[in-house]
Amino acid sequence: MSYLSGFRNYHSTEALAGVLPIGQNSPQRCAFGLYAEQISGSAFTAPQGHNLRSWMYRIRPSVAHRADGDLVEFVNWVSQSDESNTQIAFDPLRWNPLAAVEGHWVESVRTLTIAGSASSQIGMSASIATLYEQQQPVLQNHDAEMLVMPISSSISLRTEFGVLDIGVGSLGVIPRSAFVELSTENTTQIYLLENYGSPFELPNRGAIGANGLANERDFEYPTASFVEQQTATWVIEKREGRFREFTLEHSPFDVLGWHGNHAPYRYDLRRFNTLGSISYDHPDPSIFTVLTSPSQTAGVANIDVVVFGDRWLVAENTFRPPWYHRNVMAEFMGLIYGTYDAKPNGFLPGGASLHNAGSPHGPDYDAFSKASASELTPHKLSGTLAFMFETSAPQRITHFAANATERQKDYVGCWKDIQPASQIIKEFNVPDNKSRNNKSTDSHNG
Repeated sequence: MSYLSGFRNYHSTEALAGVLPIGQNSPQRCAFGLYAEQISGSAFTAPQGHNLRSWMYRIRPSVAHRADGDLVEFVNWVSQSDESNTQIAFDPLRWNPLAAVEGHWVESVRTLTIAGSASSQIGMSASIATLYEQQQPVLQNHDAEMLVMPISSSISLRTEFGVLDIGVGSLGVIPRSAFVELSTENTTQIYLLENYGSPFELPNRGAIGANGLANERDFEYPTASFVEQQTATWVIEKREGRFREFTLEHSPFDVLGWHGNHAPYRYDLRRFNTLGSISYDHPDPSIFTVLTSPSQTAGVANIDVVVFGDRWLVAENTFRPPWYHRNVMAEFMGLIYGTYDAKPNGFLPGGASLHNAGSPHGPDYDAFSKASASELTPHKLSGTLAFMFETSAPQRITHFAANATERQKDYVGCWKDIQPASQIIKEFNVPDNKSRNNKSTDSHNG
C-alpha cells in the first residue's frame, strides 16, 4: 500500500479518478452521485494550525450508517472513574503481561489505569486488549482519540479514510468518532490509549530547533480505499463509557476520496531521532516526547507519549540510567520488546507499570549498582523499545488492575536492597537506621 507523508499536512487522495471536486468542497452534484460530508476534529473556530477537518466523498453519508441497536456491557473497558470501578493508587505498581482473553477485541479490553473521564473530555485511560484472526466488529469511539501499539504481531486498521498496517514497533492513531476495524494474521496483544483531551500534536522543539525528535515526514496517512461488497456489518458504538451494538446492511467504509488534515496516521517509533547529553547528566524524559496532547495550562500536558528506543549513552562522570525522582505527572509505562535499562528484572514485554504523581521511583537496586560501577565508555542500548504515557492528571487503577493475577504484589521489593550512604554512616559512626544524634554539620550547630 502507498501512504501520504507528513504530520497534519493537507492531503488529497481518491480511489477513483475524478472523485474530488475542483476548486470547492460541496458542489451541487458530486461526481458519480457521491455525497460530500465534512468530518471535523476541532471546533469550526479553532485557530489556524489547530483547525482539523476533512471532506469525504462517499457512497452514503454517515447518517445512513445508523440502525436500531441494543446496549451491551464490556465491564473491563473503563472510561468513567468512580469508586464503583476504580481505586486510588498509592504505591508504585507493575503488572506482568496479561493473559489473552477470548472473544472479539472490544470485549477483551482490560483497562489498567484512568485519569479524568470520557465525560469531562480531560485525561486518558491505558488498557491492554487481545486481537485474534477471527472477524472483528467495527468500532466507533465517540469518547476519545485512540492510540494503539501491537506487541507481538502486526495489525491492520481499516477506517473510512483507508487502511493502515501497523507493525510491531509502530503506533497508529485513530481520530475520535472514526469507524475502525482491526484485523491481524496472528494473535497479538495491543496497548490501547484513550486520549479524552485535545488531539495529539508534535511537541514544540523550542531550543532544539527545527529538526529532531519525531520528524513530520515520518508520519504516514492512508490513501483512499473502499469496501465494494455490501455485506452486513457489525458495529459497536462507544459513548461516555457505554456501548451499543447494531448491524448495518452495508459497509461504512464507503469513501472513494477525501481531502483534509484530519485522518488516522501511523508512525514507526524506531524512526524517532533521539537527542541526549554528549557531555554530562541524563536529560529529562521530556526530551523523548513523540506526541503531546496539550492541556489548558501552558507547558503541562494532558498526555505526553514518550519513547525509549535504541540510543547511544556517552555522558561523562554520569549515572546513565534514569535517576531516582518524584514527578508531578503520573507515568504509565509499557515495553514492546527488549529490556528497559532502569528495570532489567521483572519488567517484561507486554507488561506495564504505574508511578503516580508524587510516587518515588527509579532504577531497581541491581541496575543502580551496575550503573554506579560500570566503565563509562560509549555504550549503545540496542534491541529495546519502551514507552511512557505521562499525564498531569492523577491515575486511578481499575478494580481489575488491582486484583489481576498478573499484578506484581512484591514490585516495591526491587528497591529493598538499597543501602544507606555508606560513607556518611562511616564518617559519623552512626548505626544503620538510627539518627546521627547531635553530629550535625548544620551551621547553627557549629
